[in-house]
Amino acid sequence: MGSEPAAVLIVEDSLSLGSVYRGYLRNEPYVVSHVAAGAAAMARLESDPPDVLLLDLQLPDMDGMDILRHIHERRMPIAVVIITGHGSVDKAVDAMRYGAFDFVEKPVSQKRMIVTVRNAVDKIRMRSFVDRLADDFRREGYHGFLGSSLPMQAVYRIIDSAAPSKATVFITGDSGSGKEVCAEAIHRASDRREKPFVPLNCAAIPRDLMESEIFGHVKGAFTGAVRDRVGAAKQADGGTLFLDEIAEMDLDLQTKLLRFVQSGGFQPVGASSLEHVDVRFLCATNRDPLAEVAAGRFREDLFYRLHVIPIQLPALREREGDILELANSFLARYAQEEGKRLEGFDADVEAIFLAYAWPGNVRQLQNVIRNVVVLFDGVRVTRAMLPPPLDGIDPSAPIAAAAPRVETRPRRRASDRAPIRPLKDIEREVIEQAIAYYGDNIPQAAAALGVSPSTIYRKKQTWDNARG
Repeated sequence: MGSEPAAVLIVEDSLSLGSVYRGYLRNEPYVVSHVAAGAAAMARLESDPPDVLLLDLQLPDMDGMDILRHIHERRMPIAVVIITGHGSVDKAVDAMRYGAFDFVEKPVSQKRMIVTVRNAVDKIRMRSFVDRLADDFRREGYHGFLGSSLPMQAVYRIIDSAAPSKATVFITGDSGSGKEVCAEAIHRASDRREKPFVPLNCAAIPRDLMESEIFGHVKGAFTGAVRDRVGAAKQADGGTLFLDEIAEMDLDLQTKLLRFVQSGGFQPVGASSLEHVDVRFLCATNRDPLAEVAAGRFREDLFYRLHVIPIQLPALREREGDILELANSFLARYAQEEGKRLEGFDADVEAIFLAYAWPGNVRQLQNVIRNVVVLFDGVRVTRAMLPPPLDGIDPSAPIAAAAPRVETRPRRRASDRAPIRPLKDIEREVIEQAIAYYGDNIPQAAAALGVSPSTIYRKKQTWDNARG
C-alpha cells in the first residue's frame, strides 16, 4: 500500500446512511466508495479489493456475515469493520471469530467513525509492512547462497541495495565463507547480469603474469607472448570484474590498478595506446584490509577507492541455523551425483556439526559431506563415517571439562553442610553455564547438554517472564 491513500469501501443498503458515512470521511486521506448490496460488494472484492471495509450485516440480498466469512477464508488483507443496527453479543463474537477488526452499533458518530477507520488503516498498513519484512527474512537462499539465518539475511539486504549501483563492493570474510558466491550474487542481481562476470584470483596467479592476466598483452611483449592476449579487464567490458584475494597483489600493479579504477582506461602489456572499458569492480580478501594498509602491503588510496560498499561475510559458526540446512542440501546434491542412497544424519552427527567451529567454513562443510558420500554407503550418515577431526569430537566434552573439579574432603556433619538446593536451580545454573561457555550460541549449548534448542529457549522464556 505504501504512501498511496487507503481505499475504504462502505457496504450499506441505506443510500442516505452511505452518504452520511462518506461525509464523515470527506476530509480524511482515503479513497471512499459505496455500494448498497452484497453482490456488488463481492464483485468489488474480486476486481478492486479495498484496504478497509465498512460492512452492514443486514443487506437486501445476503447476510453481511457471509461476506466477512468469504474474506476470512481467503485470507484477504482487508480490515473489516462491522456497522449494524442489530447488534448482539453473539453476533459480535461471531464477527471477531471471523477476523473482524471492530464491531460498531448504529448510530455511529463522526468522531467514532474517523477514529475506527484510522485504526483500521494503521492495522492494515502495519500488517503489510510485517508481511514484507517477513518475506525478506524468510529467504532460505539468494542467487547461489543457501541459508536463512539472520546474519545471511543482512547480507542479502545489502546485496539488494548495492546491486543496482555501479559502486565498488569490497567483500571480506574468512577463507571458505563464500566471497566469490557473494560477488556472483551481486552481478546476478544487477543490471549487468546479461554481461560477463569475470573472476580473477590474485593469489593463484604468479606475480609476473598478473598484469597480463588483468590487462592482456600484445604479441612479442615478453618471452612466450606469441600472440595477442585479451585480459580480464577487456573480457569484463559491460559486465563485472571480480578481483579475489586482492591483498595479494604486488604494490607496483596496485598503482596501475588504481589508474584503471579511476579512469576506466588501461594499457595492455607491450601496447602503446590506452583502451577504455565499462566495468563494475568487485573485490575480496580474507585478510584485514586496514591492517594490510597499516603494514604497507596495500595502497591506502587504492583501498579507499575500492572500499565504497563493504560486505563482511559471517563465518559458518556465526550462522547457527544454517549449518544443518547446508549439510542436508550438500548431502542431497552429492548423493544424487554419486548415485548413493544417503539421505540424512544421525542425531549425534547433527550435534557434532553444531558443536564444531568450522574453521574452513562452508567449503570445509562441503568437503566433509563429499568425503562421506564418496567413501560410504547407507541411508543415514553415522558418526563412524565422519573424517578427522570430526570423528573425534565429543560435543559434551567442553562442558564436562568446564565443570568444577571435585575435591575429596573430610566427611562433614549434616549441620555443617550447605543446604540442599532445588533441582530446578541447579538445572538453570548448568544451562546458563553452557550458554556462556558457547558464547550465547544456544544450538551448540543444547547439543552439548543433549537437549533440543527449543527446550533451552522455552526455559529461558520462563525465567525471563518470572524475572519480569
